[in-house]
Amino acid sequence: MFHLILYHPEIPGNTGNAIRLAANTGAHLHLIHPLGFSMDSTRLKRAGLDYHDLARVHEHASLEDCMGLLEGRVWAFTAHAQRGHAEADFEPEDGLLFGPETRGLPPEVLASCPEERRLRIPMVRGSRSLNLSNAVAVALFEAWRQQAFHGRV
Repeated sequence: MFHLILYHPEIPGNTGNAIRLAANTGAHLHLIHPLGFSMDSTRLKRAGLDYHDLARVHEHASLEDCMGLLEGRVWAFTAHAQRGHAEADFEPEDGLLFGPETRGLPPEVLASCPEERRLRIPMVRGSRSLNLSNAVAVALFEAWRQQAFHGRV
């Protein structure tokens, strides 16, 4: 299944929503430190409801540590990419990489990802960004749709 990678997430509610999403889709969730909150945060637990035990959540000290464990390709999501997320051909075990809520992926992380694997989610002109947990859901469901929702009930 797919790997969701949150690089330096800042808002516990968004990560809680991603935990719930991972539990309900079979995706692995990777959190890259530093986090902007404690994993014991009440807001994190509230957003994730009782899905924490059902999700596969991995914490990593660095992005490099995480990347060393993944077998698939990594797709970086950024509002500055030319290619839309629905134009990508996702494969099982691919990683979907998202930056922190307030600033997105830093230039050095984007530079490490080939331009053809940098994706944007379409929005109307003048919009800045989607909520992180919404963007993760949009991207994951497109990737999963391409796999005919393999593993669903």
